[in-house]
Amino acid sequence: MQSSSATGLLSSEMSPNNWRPSSSLFFLLLLLLLQFIISSNPHPQFPCSQPHHNTLYPFCNTSLSTSTRAQSLVSLLTLNEKIQQLSNSASGIPRLGIPPYEWWSESLHGIATNGPGVSFNGSIPSATSFSQVIVTAAAFNRTLWNLIGSAIAVETRAMYNFGQAGLTFWAPNINIFRDPRWRRGQETPGEDPMVASAYAVEFVKGFQGGNWGGGSGVRNGFGGRRVLEESDGLMLSACCKHFTAYDLEMWGKYSRYSFHAVVSEQDLEDTNKISIVNGVPACADKDLLDKVREEWGFKGYITSD
Repeated sequence: MQSSSATGLLSSEMSPNNWRPSSSLFFLLLLLLLQFIISSNPHPQFPCSQPHHNTLYPFCNTSLSTSTRAQSLVSLLTLNEKIQQLSNSASGIPRLGIPPYEWWSESLHGIATNGPGVSFNGSIPSATSFSQVIVTAAAFNRTLWNLIGSAIAVETRAMYNFGQAGLTFWAPNINIFRDPRWRRGQETPGEDPMVASAYAVEFVKGFQGGNWGGGSGVRNGFGGRRVLEESDGLMLSACCKHFTAYDLEMWGKYSRYSFHAVVSEQDLEDTNKISIVNGVPACADKDLLDKVREEWGFKGYITSD
């Protein structure tokens, strides 16, 4: 994904080889830090730990396919347990060895605490904060966008291992920045749809992991196998936001949590969505969901916000 675009604006100007010294030093320091703090590991809860081993529940058996494991887990849940999973703060299920999970974490330009799934009150007290997205996007550099997503992912997996972060992040923000009164334009790649889409592709690939550069085992000049291959699954899960008809955070007596938007068909094509549009809750809008699932072929999860 580092070839030139049709206009030439998004060609990579940064050779991956130029990143080797600083990147190698960064990961060496990260490993040293983990060695120093390993003794203070708070022993976070993870699913399928003893005594709930894969010999007891099929969903814990990593040799099975993802769909088989998911079907196994869902089949074991009661109706009340299923209902308790329908929010970002999912309840634990002790009888199955499943701890509580917070789906909402943020990482637009570094791991952030404005999502409840992240905490720096532990062995890892801080993380790298990169420039605001609108500044990074102005570099018009696909390699840079990918590497930032990848660096955030490595730090996040380390924090997950210490029970201080989840695996699901509501990033990147791919809204088209149309009006400064929205007050969140700095989170986005800007006003150009082509730049925003290219940024999203590179950030998500870097963030979710996988050897996108070929089978040599070397990823963007870092050396070694530092992120998961596609066949291994995701390193983390990115969630691009927001789908459609959302350019209002708070204005006067209206907020995004209670605002009922009445949107024309043209505006619906151009904006991003949250809450209720034309009388239908966004997360239950069949026309919009069919567009994503059927027309775009999207296989991931869709969440309300």
